[in-house]
Amino acid sequence: MVKIALTMGDPAGIGPELCVRTAALPEFSGVKFIIYGGKAVIEEAAKRFSGRTMPEVCDTGSPEELIFGKNSAGCGKAAYDALTAATCDAIDGKVDAIVTAPMNKYSVNLTGIPFSGHTERIAELCNTPVFAMMQSSGKFRVAFVTTHIGICDVPSKITFERIINVGKMLNDVAKAEGVDSPVLACAALNPHAGENGCMGKEDEEIVKPAVAALNAMGIKVEGPIPPDVVFVEKIRSKYDGIISMYHDQGHIPFKMLAFDSGVNSTLGLPIIRTSPDHGTAFDIAWQGKADMGSFLAACRTAILRAERKSPVHGQS
Repeated sequence: MVKIALTMGDPAGIGPELCVRTAALPEFSGVKFIIYGGKAVIEEAAKRFSGRTMPEVCDTGSPEELIFGKNSAGCGKAAYDALTAATCDAIDGKVDAIVTAPMNKYSVNLTGIPFSGHTERIAELCNTPVFAMMQSSGKFRVAFVTTHIGICDVPSKITFERIINVGKMLNDVAKAEGVDSPVLACAALNPHAGENGCMGKEDEEIVKPAVAALNAMGIKVEGPIPPDVVFVEKIRSKYDGIISMYHDQGHIPFKMLAFDSGVNSTLGLPIIRTSPDHGTAFDIAWQGKADMGSFLAACRTAILRAERKSPVHGQS
């Protein structure tokens, strides 16, 4: 029986509801779920959303005050502590995978803890310097060269080495998920792929050489392809994964196309970690309205990888 850690996320958001409802589903009767978070929070969520069925809880602390749908340092700290504890247990082999419910970055930063996202914090705890975020739904995979940084900082972070690393990791995950010979696309950074340098030189000077180097390594990559066409169905369907240059370039089309089935994975880690591809949904928190689709997809993906013992992690 695989053991899956579910982190409650921000207790003021939909995370506690997602966790208790998931743990109570007959579909997962052969899985041991452990919810990491405040016991008092999880008990209240269980009373409201899972027929009083109380799941196993690793109590990492509850906020002194919980106002549903509101930012607070207390909720940010509780979410942060739950994430940290679950990740450390995964590193120690106490759980087989972690599925993280949404956190609110602003709430964590209210505590004075610099926090840019799950991906970066988990990589820090794993002491993993080379990692990447991937959004996926079936064959539709998008891996990111940059993620949680300001748009003004993106060009300086697009490097030859970084594109190579993300391309390798995306190729590896496609193979781990059953694709014998993956074919990848690389989105351009600039409009029209830079128009031969007329709209920015990065695609000519950095992206094209990186794509050529990946192909020389035996990794099939086409591009740079203009970002306004690479996500069109007739084009994206040719590929087993897309390398995206920055957060919104890939997240906007992915969420428009696969919001209810999307799974977020962190590539390059020594542990299995997945999450839904949405946020805390403060506007519907604690109302029993949370859509389960993406969270359930994240759980199923984590369980499958744990059972196969072939997680999509490990640096090439």
